[in-house]
Parts: sequence; structure tokens; C-alpha cells
Amino acid sequence: MTIHFIGAGPGAADLVTVRGRDLLARCPVCLYAGSIIPPELLAHCPPKARIVDTAPMSLDEIEAEFLAAHAAGLDVARLHSGDLSVYSALAEQIRRLARKNIPYTLTPGVPAFAAAAAALGRELTVPEIAQSVVLTRMPGRASRMPEREQLKTFAATGATLAIHLAIHRIDRIVEELTPFYGTDCPVAVVVRASWPDEKIISGTLGDIGAKLAAEAVERTAMVLVGPALAAEDFRESALYDPDYRRRFRGERS
Repeated sequence: MTIHFIGAGPGAADLVTVRGRDLLARCPVCLYAGSIIPPELLAHCPPKARIVDTAPMSLDEIEAEFLAAHAAGLDVARLHSGDLSVYSALAEQIRRLARKNIPYTLTPGVPAFAAAAAALGRELTVPEIAQSVVLTRMPGRASRMPEREQLKTFAATGATLAIHLAIHRIDRIVEELTPFYGTDCPVAVVVRASWPDEKIISGTLGDIGAKLAAEAVERTAMVLVGPALAAEDFRESALYDPDYRRRFRGERS
């Protein structure tokens, strides 16, 4: 018996990995976050699978489902949105499983920031403009931000920022980032990336607040900030330069 944690991807049902789909198809129990998991994914579950929406459940109740499945010798597919490695509430679940000696596996998924970049048709790392992407969030009720992880600290690097769970704090984002990036710095808010009702609101730090105020935007949104989002006049990477020598490319005659 094993608990299989599966990253379901950002929203589109066909963005789940083949491994994740196959695990769903063979697990007699499926726990999924109903508020943000597309119901089409559940079609991969076996016909008589026990399917449990964890959206209204506490961690204790979720653990009880794990323990019941373990006692019955039934594998569990545990579906999380996006990728398991960030903002998935995975750590506390696997800590409890480890205490009970219940085996588990992790299957990664397409992260939300990658889906947002795809929706924009942009690369987040552009040569000599930005070569780092910072995944961060704003403080909220679920958990505080560590004191050393402040938005202005990341902004000082000039990196592309992918700010999760933050649409309701756009005024604070603008206030903290403008001194570092300037009012003309591009901003893109991607709402429900890859879902059928996906929406993109593009602007700058100077006008994104007003643009969002005119939109009915829910919290399932990614805020991307940085000069790479609008970079056009940049140096091409040397990777494909004809004079760039690497072990996969022989000497040119």
C-alpha cells in the first residue's frame, strides 16, 4: 500500500503527466483538492474508486483517510494542483505519513508559473536581462513569511518575480517593487492559467493596480513582474552561436 502524491498541473486536464494519469487509473482511492482540480482528471480513476474532495477537510480528516486506506491495503492517489514542490501543503502530510511508516511517492506536475509563462508566450529568463526566477508569495492567513524573505529583498536582484497567492495584495506589490523596477516595469497577471476561462491582464507597475480594479479577478492568479516580460532588444544566447564549442558539437571545418 502506498500514498501517491500527484501534481495535477495548473488546470488543463491534459497537462497532467503520463505517470500521474497512470497512477490515477490504478488507485482504488483518490483524494483531490476539489476547489482547484479539474473534474475531468477524475475520469482517469477506476470505475468503483472511492473519490474524496479534500477542499472542506482538515489535515486530521485527510490523515484519517490515509490511515483507513492503509489499514485496508489500498493505494491512494492524492491529487494536488500545480507542482508538489511549492505551496502544496505537502510537507505536513508526508511528515505524518513518515511517523506512521506509511510509504509514499511524489510525482511532479506542471507548475503554475510555467503555465503562466506559456500563456504569455514568454521566456522568464532572457540573456543579460534576467537569469533568475524567484518564486515567492505574499503573507497571508495560512502562514507568515519568514522575516528574511521580503519582496523588496528579492526585488533588489532585478530577477523575474513569480508571485503566488497575491492578487489581493497588488497595491502592496506595486508599492514595494516600484523603487527597484520603476513604474514602467512590465507586469502580467495570469488568471487561471491553462483553464478554459484563462485571462491575462498586462500592464506596468504604474498602471496594473487600476487595470485590476476594473476586472473581476479571483485569487487563482499568478503575478509576474520583471523586465524580461517585455524584452526585445537583447543579446542572443551563445549556446547556438556557430563559434560556441561544446561537447555535443564537433569542430567546424
